[in-house]
Amino acid sequence: MSPTKLPAAPFLLIIAVVLPVLVVGDDIVHEDDSAPKLPGCSNNFVLVKVQTWFDNVEDSEFVGVGARFGPPIVSKEKHANRTQLILSDPPECCTQPKNKISGDVLLVHRGNCKFTTKARIAEAAGASAILIINNRKELYKMVCERNETGVNINISAVMLPQDAGASLENILASNRSVTVQLYSPDRPLVDTAEIFLWLMAVGTILCASIWSAWSSREAAIELEKLLKDAPDDLLNMESASSRGVVDINTISAILFVVIASGFLVMLYKLMSTWFVEILVVLFCIGGVEGLQTCLVALLSRWFKQAGESFVKVPLFGAVSYLTLAITPFCVTFAAVWAVYRQRSYAWIGQDILGISLILTVIQVVRVPNLKVGTVLLSCAFLYDIFWVFASDWFFHESVMIVVARGDRSGEDGVPMLLKIPRMFDPWGGYSIIGFGDILLPGLLIAFSLRYDWATKKNLKAGYFLWSMVAYGSGLLITYVALNLMDGHGQPALLYIVPFTLGTFLSLGWKRGELKNLWIKGQPDMVCPHIQALAH
Repeated sequence: MSPTKLPAAPFLLIIAVVLPVLVVGDDIVHEDDSAPKLPGCSNNFVLVKVQTWFDNVEDSEFVGVGARFGPPIVSKEKHANRTQLILSDPPECCTQPKNKISGDVLLVHRGNCKFTTKARIAEAAGASAILIINNRKELYKMVCERNETGVNINISAVMLPQDAGASLENILASNRSVTVQLYSPDRPLVDTAEIFLWLMAVGTILCASIWSAWSSREAAIELEKLLKDAPDDLLNMESASSRGVVDINTISAILFVVIASGFLVMLYKLMSTWFVEILVVLFCIGGVEGLQTCLVALLSRWFKQAGESFVKVPLFGAVSYLTLAITPFCVTFAAVWAVYRQRSYAWIGQDILGISLILTVIQVVRVPNLKVGTVLLSCAFLYDIFWVFASDWFFHESVMIVVARGDRSGEDGVPMLLKIPRMFDPWGGYSIIGFGDILLPGLLIAFSLRYDWATKKNLKAGYFLWSMVAYGSGLLITYVALNLMDGHGQPALLYIVPFTLGTFLSLGWKRGELKNLWIKGQPDMVCPHIQALAH
């Protein structure tokens, strides 16, 4: 069956790959490179759960980060003490508090003096711990000054983000009783969500590549039949061989990354609740088209007559009866996801729509040779590194990570991501991967399988198996880097592109096929005598 054309493919491709980044964990600002560990100031930074009770009724749970100084925070909830929380007067706690403190946890504002000064004053006043409200939404690593000596602080200090601190401050201002409990549970060494996300990414590329190669083979068979019946009908031959498929070239590969950069900046500048709503609508449109294309291709094997019978629909032209039957389900599925996308189970619908979109785009948009694939992945490699790391020089924050998290949008990230909840992690949250981390390498890997099938290479002698192994290894190294970098966002293509592209280029050079792969790419799957008829 010929591939179904995706009308919005170019625009949806840009939306799909604008976020090739892996993000795990809460955002913690790193500004302590010039503050090495000192005696009394050598704690490892840990996330801290701050459980709260308002008037003895359990309420919200906030997340903070422990300081470099002070005693280690207990890791077990059963060992944590439930303690009264009071607001410091003055709020910055740079001078002796006016209010009476007796073993309470002191809530103070950041600013006007050093973190260690606040902790010493709070300890001298009788506090058992100190919660410091940051002046920004992010968490901040509290360290000692480089030349600071004699650090001997015996109470725990925890930094809270601005919104969490403001919430506690408002409750205290209403004269309600607030108690808190601090502990820092250990994170599992291996996150099962990352394993499933790895399998999901590798499996998506595997399925997309097989579908792409199978469609090319079927198109070649159809072409052979057409040429046998009407060898002079070159116009129909061209139509049959390219129907529904878009081959990208070198210029379009470069322009694609430039346009994607512009779209990313637009997302960053316009990020808000209403703009996320627009992105949700666009994602649903792409998801509906992708899910419809996948289901039609799958079900047409069993409902061949419905798939080959067409009816003319205004604005859409000839549409098969099978497509008409499936479309309402796809639209309903996307609409239900959009309405309930804030629910804990909504990630399932998002992943289904996302994978369907990726499968369809890899099926419709194709890399014709290794030259185009190299240019595309090389540009994406630089794009990824710049917008994750270097953009901080110009925008004072990582543009891609800000957009991926959905800052200023009021939602937990934008929808152009695959995600799985970290079910066995006491900190919860999601492990996520951008569409571009799957789709862009997937275009090259799908080309490798089409080439192997066209040249009749087995798995060991071909390029597909080794490209898949290289992609899986690169993605695995990305997760290792994530864990080594304390869960901070990593540009996955930084690791995936050298593995995947490097393997392809090295094998092609070693086998003496690099020139053919680079210029000609995939040979026709048409028998030589049939090609002769066409000429």
